[in-house]
Amino acid sequence: MGYLLPADYVAFGLTADTADAWVTTASAMIEAYCRRPSLMSASYTERMRIPLRAQSVRLSYGPLISVDAVRAQYSRPGYGDDFYGDFAYQTGFAVAFALPGQWVDVDPTTLYVSLPTGEFRFPWNVMGMRYTEAEVTYTGGLTTVPNAVQVACAQIVRNAQATPGLNVKSSKMDTLQTQYFSDSLIDSQVQALLRPYVAERLG
Repeated sequence: MGYLLPADYVAFGLTADTADAWVTTASAMIEAYCRRPSLMSASYTERMRIPLRAQSVRLSYGPLISVDAVRAQYSRPGYGDDFYGDFAYQTGFAVAFALPGQWVDVDPTTLYVSLPTGEFRFPWNVMGMRYTEAEVTYTGGLTTVPNAVQVACAQIVRNAQATPGLNVKSSKMDTLQTQYFSDSLIDSQVQALLRPYVAERLG
C-alpha cells in the first residue's frame, strides 16, 4: 500500500501530478528497509527462545497492539543447574508428572505486557517452573500512518526523482563547486524517521 495519499502530495513537498507509482515504490522500499510486510496492523505468529532467568521476550513487529494467543514449552532442567537447585522440590514434582518439555497454552491475560516496548513477561506458576520456548500470536503495527512515515515516503520519492545519471545536483563552474545527491534513496534523514518501525529481529 502507499503510505501517502494523492491528496497529501502537495502538503509533503511533492507536485500534485506525481505519479502514484513513485509513492507505491517508495512505500515498498520502506517496508523492505523495516524488514516487515507492512507497517500497518497485522497478525503475526512468532516462535522464540525465552531466557531462563528473565522469562520475557520482545516481539519483532511493533508497535504491539495485543497478545492474542501463547503456547509455551516448560524447561528441561538438569540436576546440576544451580538456578533450579532452589526449586528442587518443585522440579522433582514436575518431573514426576512429565511436565518438563511439554507445550501448554498460556492465558494472555496473565502476562505482564508492555505495549510501548513490545515486550511481555511470563508470570510465576505454582510449581516454580519456567519456560524455554514460546509460540506467540499477536497483533502489531500502526493503526494510522504517522507524519514521520509520510515524510519519509515523500523524501524517498524526491530523492528518486532528483537523482540523475551522474548524480550531480548542481554545478558552478566559476567557483568550481559541485553538489551531489545522496548515494542512497533511503538517506540518513529517512533512516532516522523510520528507525522506530524497523523490525526487532530479522523475519
